[in-house]
Amino acid sequence: MSTASLFSVPAASPTISFELYPPRTPKGAQSLPATVARLASVRPDFFSVTYGASGRTRETSGALLAHIIERTDVAPIAHLTCVGASEAELDEVVTDLIRIGVRDFLALRGDPPEGEPDWRPHPEGFTSASELVHLLRRVEARELAGTADTASPLSISVAAYPGGSYDAAGSPVVEPHTIQALLAKQNAGADYAITQVFFDPACYGTFVQTAREAGVHIPIVPGIIPLTDPRRLRRLESLTGVPVPPTLLQHLEGAADPDDQYARGLAAGADLVHGVLEAGAPGLHVYTFNSSGPALDLLAAAGLRPAPAEQH
Repeated sequence: MSTASLFSVPAASPTISFELYPPRTPKGAQSLPATVARLASVRPDFFSVTYGASGRTRETSGALLAHIIERTDVAPIAHLTCVGASEAELDEVVTDLIRIGVRDFLALRGDPPEGEPDWRPHPEGFTSASELVHLLRRVEARELAGTADTASPLSISVAAYPGGSYDAAGSPVVEPHTIQALLAKQNAGADYAITQVFFDPACYGTFVQTAREAGVHIPIVPGIIPLTDPRRLRRLESLTGVPVPPTLLQHLEGAADPDDQYARGLAAGADLVHGVLEAGAPGLHVYTFNSSGPALDLLAAAGLRPAPAEQH
């Protein structure tokens, strides 16, 4: 199926999807199949599988995608970044994924590898996600034209960046360049967008409104993280530059014990989910960090799925 079709008509309920990343350790590789099975048991609409900086996880990402295709009924989305790769290398990666049955992609510019100050982009590569979207459409035409798969075109999603800055009056600020980049991706052939991390539903709502006024018409799905681990939130802040509200951190870190902290995080996450749905979000994309418990507990707290049999 094409995940783009999920958003082509109004749905009775919001879509639910999960992000996974290829295992980084033997222990992670051993536990990931069970995680995938637990997440698949709540019948999500799709999984997305990340792709490491400069294609470093090409083999393990491909293996995880193949596992999802072979062992579940859930559509997989392959992340694809253009940082550090030539156009020819990207063409090969896309071709290989299409040939194993992948029909859904998340096209990203990507970030340079951490800890490599002398790193340089590939001289024959791309510098924007919109160029990558163009490539995906070209490979699609070449690989699927004249085949039975013509009726199942590629679905291409892209990233959007609501951010977390505010003006002097306390209203969310939308950076104009993020809207222009999203327009370029749409014009290149993107079907829908998934946002990067944010912590305030007003940031999502303001971003969507500004994008619509600028001519963006593709669906914009909010990316949501469980808010149960303040250490992870601080780490995300350092990685993304999106500030975590100090009141949220204080609320979590003021908990009486780990169980209380977890419960507070679930309640805060459910409030965030309800806020974006009230703002018109067509679904939720949950960043799982390869842990099923907090993701499933968040959906249960928000009333979108039953409480899982196995808790965190």
